[in-house]
Amino acid sequence: MATQVKEAKKMSSKHPKAEIKLDFGKETYMFWYESMVLMRKFEEKAGQLYGQQKIKGFCHLYIGQEACGSGVVSALKKGDKYLTSYRDHAIPLALGTHPNPIMAELFAKSTGISKGKGGSMHIFDKEVGFMGGHGIVGGQIPLGAGIAFAEKYNNTGNLCVCYMGDGAVRQGAFHETLNMAMLWKLPVIFVIENNGYAMGTSVARTSNVRDLYTLGESYDIPSEAVDGMRCEDVHVAVARAAERARSGDGPTLLEFRTYRYRGHSMSDPAKYRSKEELDSYKAQDPIEQVKETILSKKYATEAELEQIDEKIKVQVQESVDFAENSPFPEASDAYNDVYAEPNYPFILE
Repeated sequence: MATQVKEAKKMSSKHPKAEIKLDFGKETYMFWYESMVLMRKFEEKAGQLYGQQKIKGFCHLYIGQEACGSGVVSALKKGDKYLTSYRDHAIPLALGTHPNPIMAELFAKSTGISKGKGGSMHIFDKEVGFMGGHGIVGGQIPLGAGIAFAEKYNNTGNLCVCYMGDGAVRQGAFHETLNMAMLWKLPVIFVIENNGYAMGTSVARTSNVRDLYTLGESYDIPSEAVDGMRCEDVHVAVARAAERARSGDGPTLLEFRTYRYRGHSMSDPAKYRSKEELDSYKAQDPIEQVKETILSKKYATEAELEQIDEKIKVQVQESVDFAENSPFPEASDAYNDVYAEPNYPFILE
């Protein structure tokens, strides 16, 4: 497991890589740092609040996987669409969703981004193009292709990024969708966030195919393994896939080899892995890698980065205060936002 990031392979020679020459400057590195620190501190606070039973139900944290969010967002443009599985708090933060309504949603409050009805697994923000977290394993994959079909049909020039975990590739919907997306040349980027364990079983114990990106080659889709602990590698791979999608050449499948520091969910003690393995990935921490580059290139000083950290700490605490001081939804709200038709005639007796 500890070597999976280092063993990322090149794209199939059948689909040569487009040259993407990008000079990452101060603005990009500072975006990566600030957005990833926000994700990390938000998720750490959510875990703490779950332990205090202020957040209940399911809660899946993104800690360790932040580069998979920030590196994608920096490579794309406004108007592109995103959707993912139920590990869904962090990506909308990178897209610019304010932490307050996300935290309020975790508290099931009416001021939440989904009005308190979705909870941790169903964060949505149409304003930034985040088309939701989805609780059914692999259920979002056909939706990602459907959104991409709409973008192509309407000739918007936009694309859809569809995230999934490594466990989702065992679903039939994954294979059916890849086949149709390539047949119709849909502008979609399929991203497998391979953190090695799905819910708690290693990839090696579920299939002989351990290089998950090769599954896309069965459908003639350009496919590639990417070091998901490095924003730079994520950005370059996504920029290349985006160029392909916008030019009308269809989908790309990217396997982000990443790692979650916490268990699958807050109820998972993660006893199936060793402390040594966890430490080996923490040594590749995406935030620390970006921080080291910022300091070495003198984009910011240690003191300036500490100011950013403190600002985000305050921002996260403000989101907690906002959530705690917000009301729960009224019982009658259960009948709202169910059907598009206003005043739908529910049978209440």
